[in-house]
Amino acid sequence: MSRDFEPSRPTTRPPSRPTLRPTNPATLVVAALAAGALAWLGISRYYADIPDLTVVGGLTLAGLALVEALTARNTRARIERRPGIGPLNPLLVARFAVLAKASSLGAALFAGAYAGVAVWAIVERDRLRVAAENLVPSVVGVVGALALVGAALLLERACRVPPRPPEEDEQPGDGPRDDPR
Repeated sequence: MSRDFEPSRPTTRPPSRPTLRPTNPATLVVAALAAGALAWLGISRYYADIPDLTVVGGLTLAGLALVEALTARNTRARIERRPGIGPLNPLLVARFAVLAKASSLGAALFAGAYAGVAVWAIVERDRLRVAAENLVPSVVGVVGALALVGAALLLERACRVPPRPPEEDEQPGDGPRDDPR
C-alpha cells in the first residue's frame, strides 16, 4: 500500500491584532478584598514577628499616584493633539497603558493589605500598643494606594485612541477599517 504523501500545508489564519482590554473594576475589588483578608489573617497570627509600619510606604504610593496623574494629563493632551504640545510615540502610549494596568492591580493589592492591617489595628488598638502605632501608617497606606489606583485608571483611560471622525472613516480606495478599540 502506497499512499501519496502530501506535505502538510501551513494553516493560514488572519493576523490577530493584539488587544489590551480596559481594567475591570471587579478585578481590582476582588484583588483588594483577597489581599485585605490575607493581611488581616497574617497580622492577627504573626503580629509579633512583623516590623512596625511606617508612613513611608503610603507616601511612596501617593507620590507614584501624582506621577501617573501628571503622565495621564500629558498623554491625553498629546493624543488629542492640543496646540503647543508635540506628538507622542505610539509605543510609549502602549507602555503607559501596560504600566497603568500593572499599577492599578498592584495598588489594589496594597490598598487591600493596608486596609486589612487597618481593620486589625482598629479592633486591637485598645488591647495592643503595636496596633495603635500601626493604625496611622496603615490608613496613610490605604489612602496612597487608592490614589494610585485612581491615577492608574486615569492613565489607562488617557491612553485610549479617540474614535476617528466620520469624514476620515471612509476614504476613497480604503478598505473597511477595523474598530480602533
